[in-house]
Amino acid sequence: MRPPEGDRATSFDYVIVGGGSAGCVLANRLSQDANHTVLLLEAGPADRNPWIHVPIGYGKTMMHPVLNWGFWTAPEANMNNRRVYWPRGRTLGGSSSVNGLIQIRGQPDDFDAWEAQGAAGWGFKDVEPYFRKSLELLSVEPIRQRSELVDAFIGAGKDLGIGGNADFNGPVQEGAGYLSLTTRDGRRHSAASAYLKPARGRSNLKVETDAHATGIVLEGRLAAGVRYRRGGQVRTVRAKREVIVTAGSLQSPQLLQLSGIGPGALLQQHGIPVVADLCGVGANLQDHLALRLLYKCTRPITTNDDLKNLWRMARTGLRYVLFRSGPMAIGVMTGGLITKVLPESTTADMQVFISTVSAEQRGAMPHKWPGFTLVYYPMRPTSRGSVMIQSKDPLAPPSIHANYLDTDYDRRAMLTGARLCRRLAQTPSLKPYVLEETNPGPQAQSDNEILEAVRNHGSSGYHPVGTCRIGRDTGAVVDSRLRVHGVERLRVIDASVMPAVVSGNTNAAAIMIGEKGAAMVLEDARG
Repeated sequence: MRPPEGDRATSFDYVIVGGGSAGCVLANRLSQDANHTVLLLEAGPADRNPWIHVPIGYGKTMMHPVLNWGFWTAPEANMNNRRVYWPRGRTLGGSSSVNGLIQIRGQPDDFDAWEAQGAAGWGFKDVEPYFRKSLELLSVEPIRQRSELVDAFIGAGKDLGIGGNADFNGPVQEGAGYLSLTTRDGRRHSAASAYLKPARGRSNLKVETDAHATGIVLEGRLAAGVRYRRGGQVRTVRAKREVIVTAGSLQSPQLLQLSGIGPGALLQQHGIPVVADLCGVGANLQDHLALRLLYKCTRPITTNDDLKNLWRMARTGLRYVLFRSGPMAIGVMTGGLITKVLPESTTADMQVFISTVSAEQRGAMPHKWPGFTLVYYPMRPTSRGSVMIQSKDPLAPPSIHANYLDTDYDRRAMLTGARLCRRLAQTPSLKPYVLEETNPGPQAQSDNEILEAVRNHGSSGYHPVGTCRIGRDTGAVVDSRLRVHGVERLRVIDASVMPAVVSGNTNAAAIMIGEKGAAMVLEDARG
């Protein structure tokens, strides 16, 4: 049903704030019902940049000044007061348009733990149908192009008693194997490509890009609309049914706080009237802390070699243009290994990837020599941080405190992960390819030396979650149907609602949350 044009410009049934992984899902699913009008607001531009759609292109978008928010943490006390870079997608598709494309949903125990912590209806039996539903639209392809180096890495796992695994989303997560990626025919298949593109022709869906939400319009304790900036103007749109915040784990809590929903003392400090005093908004921040071990390779078979030689560069480009194959079609993170390393763990707790490129920093120019990287992170960190506004200026970035390495568990896990990578590098399968470890290097041997390397070189795994978590206790932000406690007609539906980070990459779970959240919205609309 198409509303009158004048009304259409100023009000919609549903206003979705954030065109990322979950936001694109919601835009598609809610607009499937022609009786619902839907507006999707995205602060960044449309996803037209060609590097978004080339799988290897995340090296170009990692620090892009337009397509990436380019956040930094505050100085991290446990990381020698370093500020750690946190990229976040700023375009349609959000981080699914700029990430490493890896599809790992997590372990069943992750979601059963959510339910045990108060997220009723979010156990694995409840979420698994929505993971499957997402595959109706989202293309997930196993990597079929074999690499001598990745085969050696998989063999290294077998040398250590870690078996092969052809599907990390199958019945068993543990093992070593080639990854599955969100690609289709050699192109990135982001949430925007999978969900938004097929829905753009619907008359009841409107998408506005370059539209930065500045606040939720509240009438008492009822969410009535959204204020946003576009083209230098401040605009207001009303939501006749619901406002749905899908701005991600950093900006969803920021928007709530700016709107008077959050820790009362923080809001009062910045002169924001308190509408709902929710101490958990912005708390419970979690991320995977990663360490990259860099190796010089004994053979010129790495992506470094493809990118330093003009002939090989041309050949790589031609393979992609003509056949949608080669390194450009799959990126550089192609092999993974998941295993259990800590004695108290009942399931796998460590994830290791092999990247066929080496560079001093992610997204930096590759080394001139043949090189590869082993990067690992503990999958279930116990340190908790926060995201808090620094002022009432909606365009100012929030203050991000990851609080890495705050617990003994996390410090032990980082030590154990580093030693696992070094054991892999010394196996009969992988050692023939290792000329030397250049970072952290042989000088880091003792526990203290390895931890110092983590403090100096550790980086984000790019998986922030948890800042608007589901639950019933006083620290929870949303209930099990993702409705914000104490505020009517307002939901948060994105990775921020996770009570705890999943055991693996987070994009698959964020899309699942979008699917399950959309089903809840539609169910409630039917009464």
